[in-house]
Amino acid sequence: MSRFNQYFLMKEKDVVDFVLEKVDFFDSKSHLTCAEIGDGNLNYVYRVSDKQSDKSLIVKQAGHTARISEDITLSTNRNKIESNALIIHGKYAPGLVPKVYLLDEVMSCCVMEDLSDHLILREGFLKHEIYPLFAEHITSYMVKTLLPTTDVVMEHKQKKLLVKEFINPELCEISEDLVYTEPFNNYHHRNEIIVENKDWIIREIYHDNELHLEAAKLKFEFMNHAQALIHGDLHTGSIFAKKDSTKVIDPEFAFFGPIGYDTGNVVAHLIFAYINGDTYHKGEFLDWVEKTIIEVIDLFKVKFSQEWDGSVTELLAKETGFKEWYLDHILADTAGVAGLEIIRRIVGLAKVKDITSIEDTDSRVRAERICLILAKNLIKRRNEFKAGSDYTEALHQAIGEVKVKNE
Repeated sequence: MSRFNQYFLMKEKDVVDFVLEKVDFFDSKSHLTCAEIGDGNLNYVYRVSDKQSDKSLIVKQAGHTARISEDITLSTNRNKIESNALIIHGKYAPGLVPKVYLLDEVMSCCVMEDLSDHLILREGFLKHEIYPLFAEHITSYMVKTLLPTTDVVMEHKQKKLLVKEFINPELCEISEDLVYTEPFNNYHHRNEIIVENKDWIIREIYHDNELHLEAAKLKFEFMNHAQALIHGDLHTGSIFAKKDSTKVIDPEFAFFGPIGYDTGNVVAHLIFAYINGDTYHKGEFLDWVEKTIIEVIDLFKVKFSQEWDGSVTELLAKETGFKEWYLDHILADTAGVAGLEIIRRIVGLAKVKDITSIEDTDSRVRAERICLILAKNLIKRRNEFKAGSDYTEALHQAIGEVKVKNE
């Protein structure tokens, strides 16, 4: 009888045994090694390798609590959601997500393609590396996975059945708390603020009632707008990249929500990369990131419009002006979510290395204030951000404001 017929949290030796028993990938005589490589907030990730054949794969298992905090308890069902999202996204955007070899619902784990020839995008950004095709790839991924799962394209009953499959209440609650609520009031007492910025953040974030109102509006948009099957956590820690390839991973937060949640997250983390590069005066990298921010918005708009024209099935969506109205709503959500994501990564529990790796205190204070000034602008004026250049202009304005204040 298999010992994997009942769930338990595996160690490295268990993972090797699991792979040999469950997956027809390695030769039966292979001598496998296993290493835990996960650095995320939720799951356990293992690489299983055979040095003789140079073959490897990834095993990802969900635990009952988040790695970031044992106070966050979760259903292990999230691996099913992640695997099914990767399968669907692989159908719509082949080559832009890893292959899934196995979903084991008993052990709450999935086995997938190893992308060790790629680098986690955030790690590449921390080295100030340039990825010339990133904007092209990520906009194709977003348009090709998001638009086909909307009511504009998908048959309405089919979409409603799919919405049911991707109801993801526990992970949505994490986003509702960590992104939309806690950064503005610290009601769970989990926010982490550096001492040097504490008073400034209390004044500019905790006491800004206009900001709180706009955050509330965006929160209920997130909770109630089942627009498309979104990735739900599309940041630079969920993307593998190399110069000529981009692979999106980790859609365990996937559910039917607003498209702008994905696009906004991408923009927010490009902004973090820019601020890190600005701190260390990486001119060539800064030029590329600025260009990429512009291209992510502008290419998304062009590709979305083209895909719409070729795939729309809903009769009323073909009415003159409807496409433009629909896209404007996505663009406003994009700016608002970008602002929320920036604030939560500075004020809230889950940080980003782009900012936390800045060792000089004055530079860290400056970087955080630039981020937060920009974020407030993105949230409060989100309807004004229509083009990529609107983001870069606001970014430079925020940098200028901090310089003036520091003087």
